[in-house]
Amino acid sequence: MATRQTSSSGKPKSPRVQVVLPEELCVRLTALAELESRTVSNMAKVLIQQGIQRYEQEQSSVVSAPSLASTEGFRSALEAQQPRRLRGAPRRLRLYRPS
Repeated sequence: MATRQTSSSGKPKSPRVQVVLPEELCVRLTALAELESRTVSNMAKVLIQQGIQRYEQEQSSVVSAPSLASTEGFRSALEAQQPRRLRGAPRRLRLYRPS
């Protein structure tokens, strides 16, 4: 659980979260922060916000997708796909009839 502190004026501060990162990830985060002229803490906040937004968008698209559990949903999802030719597959198949 995030901890909430109070400032010297008595106003509550934003919740604080402590994270332990592998050294390589910390170096990469520091480099990104320097590129963006941000503090490491602020860069971490921005990346976490972006990650949460992306995750929520992916989850909402999964929920709004047609139900593939039903046969009709599965069929309509297949029919909506554009046909693609497999790599290396011949354009036509020739069937030979035995004489």
